[in-house]
Amino acid sequence: MSGQAASYYNEGFPQGQPQPNYGNYQQPNAPPAPYPQPNYPQPNYQQPNYQQPTYQQPPPEPKPVPQYYQNVPESGYSFDQAFKIEKPKWNDLWAGLLLIAVFLGYVAVSGLTIHKYATDKGFNGGGIYDSANDFSLDTNTLVLFVFVLVVALVLSFLYFMGARHFTKTFIWATCILNIVFALATGIYYIARKQYGGGIVFLLFGIFAIICFISWIPRIPFTAFMLQTAMDVARGYGHIFLVSAIGGIVTVAFAAWFSVTMVSIYVAYEPDSSGTNPSCANGGCSRAKVIGLVVYVTFAMYWVSEWIKNTVHTTVAGVYGSWYFFSKSAGGMPKGSTRGAFRRATTYSFGSISFGSLIIAFINMLRQACSVAQRHEAAEGNLVGSIFIWILGCFISLLDWLVTLFNRYAFCHIALYGKAYIPAAKDTWAMMRDRGIDALVQDCLMGPVLTMGSTFVAYVCALLSYLYLQFTNPAYNRDGNFTAVIMAFAFLIGLQVCQIFMTPIGSGVETIFVAMAWDPQVMINDHPDIYYKLVQLYPKVQQAVHA
Repeated sequence: MSGQAASYYNEGFPQGQPQPNYGNYQQPNAPPAPYPQPNYPQPNYQQPNYQQPTYQQPPPEPKPVPQYYQNVPESGYSFDQAFKIEKPKWNDLWAGLLLIAVFLGYVAVSGLTIHKYATDKGFNGGGIYDSANDFSLDTNTLVLFVFVLVVALVLSFLYFMGARHFTKTFIWATCILNIVFALATGIYYIARKQYGGGIVFLLFGIFAIICFISWIPRIPFTAFMLQTAMDVARGYGHIFLVSAIGGIVTVAFAAWFSVTMVSIYVAYEPDSSGTNPSCANGGCSRAKVIGLVVYVTFAMYWVSEWIKNTVHTTVAGVYGSWYFFSKSAGGMPKGSTRGAFRRATTYSFGSISFGSLIIAFINMLRQACSVAQRHEAAEGNLVGSIFIWILGCFISLLDWLVTLFNRYAFCHIALYGKAYIPAAKDTWAMMRDRGIDALVQDCLMGPVLTMGSTFVAYVCALLSYLYLQFTNPAYNRDGNFTAVIMAFAFLIGLQVCQIFMTPIGSGVETIFVAMAWDPQVMINDHPDIYYKLVQLYPKVQQAVHA
């Protein structure tokens, strides 16, 4: 061994000591060597064609989505060909027949009571101050409702035009106006020593402030959806015309309802002094007045809801045609507006009546809470007023949820003519599977339109209150009719504005539902809208690819 190698191997050992024998070296205290084992053939643990299991579970398969995109000719096809019903039938016919029966009953009550009112018109006056009636509604009230209708019509039209031309400003203005109006009304009521109503309006204003602050991050997304709906309305169909016709019909029906309600009080309100000429032959009672008012109010709600949902279903047919066919070779189906309206008033008449019936019943409960709350506020019962207001808030929430459920179901009914319950189930199942329900929850279009309609309704209610204060009719010297008249003024303003604004919400809702049915159409045919949505709302990519 060379000197360098010896130095390496001797490193770490004292000089002069015997060097270890590396060939036979054993570790001290090492375990004894094992017994020699036989040389068994070792098994091959790597199985052929064995795949390691994956620990990342794949997402559950979505339910199969029906194919709604129809095969149509390249040109010259109609709405019925684009959205063909294989075996058309009159769905939910019982609800349609029941609506007709209720409406005919309303016509009978209206005709009888208006005849009584016209017979004794001299007793009830021909204007604001010349009535001899000092115990029930009279011509003074009728003039008030005319003012309410005019204010509701003008404000609803201005509100609609604001949505059409100033989309983002429209959303901000709606929220701010509701807050300012609620707080100002609350302060006014407190100044008039109406503490119950004042505190309720102040609470409403605080709640509106909290909602507005939480909504600010979602305003750009909502403004873009509103702008998209307005762009489609300007370029396709007769959406604005449908909105105008629906609003005019609603105003006319509200005027009819106003005359009918006043006539019921004139014809059947009992008077202890026996001065009511309509009761000369008997037949007058407070119970009859209450029963007829409840009946005509329910009929008014149901018919006006049917008008609103028919407008919505017609407009949904136009937006569905735009979504699926505007970029196709044949373009938009011919007569989309007429075709959608024809289907809504024939095969889908019963289904729309069914959905409207549910909303009408909930609205009756809300109306009863509104009357009771104003009565408690007028009596100075603060605890009762706040309790009824809280109950009314829960009913309003239920109304909002059912209305939301209804409107998306009606989009399905508009295009594919299913019965109400199957359409509602299918629509929400698809929206959940696609993830579109998240977009619906984050879009403020519904709440904004509701707040706008509520603002118009509160203006009408405040107008009726001021009118009664300034004219001081004899029948309301003790304030017994203030709550009732304010509640009905609120109802008229709310229904008129909601029907005017229906086409705006219908566009956004139909786009969401169409995305749930076939999201690829949005990506392929409307890429500008899709990528802008991705920019404003990134979660939309997950929704349409679910």
